[in-house]
Amino acid sequence: MDNSDSSTKLRLNCSQKVLGHYAEQYGLSKDLAIKLATGLGGGMGRMAGTCGAVSGAYLVLGLEYGPSDNQSFDAKDITYTKVREFHQYFSEKHGSCTCHKLLGCDISTPEGYAVAKKNNIMGQKCPIFIEEAINIVEKVLNNDKIAASSNRHSDNTINNGK
Repeated sequence: MDNSDSSTKLRLNCSQKVLGHYAEQYGLSKDLAIKLATGLGGGMGRMAGTCGAVSGAYLVLGLEYGPSDNQSFDAKDITYTKVREFHQYFSEKHGSCTCHKLLGCDISTPEGYAVAKKNNIMGQKCPIFIEEAINIVEKVLNNDKIAASSNRHSDNTINNGK
């Protein structure tokens, strides 16, 4: 991933960069994508929870697989399956999907945030997580076996509900 783009100069957070990477592909303006993902950075509003790159990836998976109406229950199940698949890949690679574990400090506290800034922890680690999130999204988007598995699950549910 090229971190020299204009988004770096704007100091976008991880979720903004991941969703922004896919915005136009899904008919969103970059500006709207940046606004939508703003609160997810820093592990959800700098609370050091779920990594912003991970949250941004979940938004992309929702755009690809999510329901467009209130009746698409299969689409919701497929989306959840894809999110779990992403979560598994990312966790296996990095040991966690949680910001404070990935960074090695708790940026939700003033002391932890000061340490992260002083040591440029986010500047060193976050670009790696952003790039990896985009790579895993690509892997999930191109993985047809998950959709086939979800369809079998839906068929079993229907057959078991006679």
